[in-house]
Amino acid sequence: MDVKWDKLQPKLSKFVLFTLRKLKFSTMTPVQASVIPLLLGNKDVAAEAVTGSGKTLAFLIPLLERMHRRAEPWKHFEIGGIVISPTRELAKQTSEVLKDFLDAMEQPFKQVLMIGGTKIAEDIEMLKSEGANIIIATPGRLEDLLTRGDVPLHVAVKSLEMLVLDEADRLLELGFEKSLNTILEFFPKQRRTSLFSATQTRQLELLVRAGLRNPVIVSVKQKSSEPSTFSTPKELVNYYKICSPSDKMKFLIQFLKHQGSGKKYILFFLTCACVDYFFELLRKLLPDFEMHSLHGKMKKKREKMLEKFRSATSGILFCTDVMERGIDIPDIDWVVQFDPPTSVSAFVHRCGRTARIGQEGSALTLLMPNEDAYVDFIQRNQKVHLEEYNADLDGSDEPGIDKITKELQLRDRACFDKANRAFVSFVRAYGKHECYFILRTKDLDFAGLARSFGLLRLPKMPELKNLQLDFEPVEMDFNDISYKDKQKESIRKCKLEEFKETGVWPGAKGIKRPKQTVAWEEAKKARMEKKEKRKKKKEYVQKKIEEGKTKNKRKRKKMTDEQWKELEDNISFLKRMKKDKNVDCDD
Repeated sequence: MDVKWDKLQPKLSKFVLFTLRKLKFSTMTPVQASVIPLLLGNKDVAAEAVTGSGKTLAFLIPLLERMHRRAEPWKHFEIGGIVISPTRELAKQTSEVLKDFLDAMEQPFKQVLMIGGTKIAEDIEMLKSEGANIIIATPGRLEDLLTRGDVPLHVAVKSLEMLVLDEADRLLELGFEKSLNTILEFFPKQRRTSLFSATQTRQLELLVRAGLRNPVIVSVKQKSSEPSTFSTPKELVNYYKICSPSDKMKFLIQFLKHQGSGKKYILFFLTCACVDYFFELLRKLLPDFEMHSLHGKMKKKREKMLEKFRSATSGILFCTDVMERGIDIPDIDWVVQFDPPTSVSAFVHRCGRTARIGQEGSALTLLMPNEDAYVDFIQRNQKVHLEEYNADLDGSDEPGIDKITKELQLRDRACFDKANRAFVSFVRAYGKHECYFILRTKDLDFAGLARSFGLLRLPKMPELKNLQLDFEPVEMDFNDISYKDKQKESIRKCKLEEFKETGVWPGAKGIKRPKQTVAWEEAKKARMEKKEKRKKKKEYVQKKIEEGKTKNKRKRKKMTDEQWKELEDNISFLKRMKKDKNVDCDD
């Protein structure tokens, strides 16, 4: 049951309560009601709460209250609060929420956003000229600013009131443990520290011990009608569907058509290459849907794409796990996981993009037959209950998908390249699953998987070596597939001509690319000739050895008297040095 903000009136100043009413925040969520009084009461807090439970306000309100309480006014460049987020998108989202509060306050503090993707010189110049009181940053950029010494940030943080580690488990998963330890060394010990996460891990416990003093552990979970508690909101319904690899794309298209284009979907894939390829493919197969794509390699384009999707009333966002944490996009109806995530904890965070702050939502995970044990594993390991999706879909078959997929690749080599990169990246990422004992690469149906990607041929990769697969490549010369981009095609043709002459692809650092395939009989004949040649050479060498004609002993050069004397002097000098280490080397 939600609690009114007025219940905190003895601890929250009228100034902050007035700002909350002005922004139309009337009630607190359970995590806010549990954490805020502790942080205002000079306690360090490590909070675990389901995703979408309102953790952002749970640390921003105490931060602003503590800074407002200080009798001495804050200087132009004096840091009172720092929030560290694992990704740029989450940091920017937190900054936007804080901006709404600062705009509503009569005496606003100056906040700055320090994230990657921009030149660090620009951040340094901004800090020097405009100053700051609150910093929201990603760990890499904050560590860089603290250690460079170009700006006296290490001095400005001496008055730090509160440090927040948002999505702390994700900070550790992304390998920021070393950066966090470096950052913590610059901060005063007399500070309040709060750590927020949707899951607790062993690494997280170590970070709690290092960064928090006698912390209060807060775990806020929602109870359901089931006897056990689950780590996802009770308003979220989780489904799964088992499909053969070659049927996954057909089922996805049927599902999206059945749900309709008027809803908002987030579609998760395993790799950036898969996002790029399937975005192009589904844009052709589902022309009635508005589509957006976002992944970690898009850099500056990521922010524009996220804002565009956030403001849209409907559509599909194709993304990787860069979107799994904390990103708040309103009115998401469905989260669809085309592949299980490599990180087990990421499963909960992916699903948590819907059913946020009490709203209803649904999530669907598509699994292959070899992944059926994943359902029970997720329920035991992450306490997420999955129901089988059994809704009747319109149309038992999607005619023309394979034909359209192949036509796209034949029409433009860029699409052909994307399909092959997507397949290779998926197989390699699949081998890095945390639960590799369930999701094993050797159990994959590579032929069915290749058909689901619409491949024209199987790419050459170690995982497919010596495997007999039921896959028929398209009979054609793949060098005939051209790029739509005329400039790119012109460059490819020049390289192809050079390759035909030299057998080495230009720019490949001397690595020979495979030449045109030859008939099996000719290849076998060439192998037999090569084998026979090696046999004859071996017999010839053996014969020469027996005749004693291959004993070519190298004659050792004789040393002159001067060389012997020089060697004796060196040995004598080394012996003297060993006896007396104080011998002057100039003697």
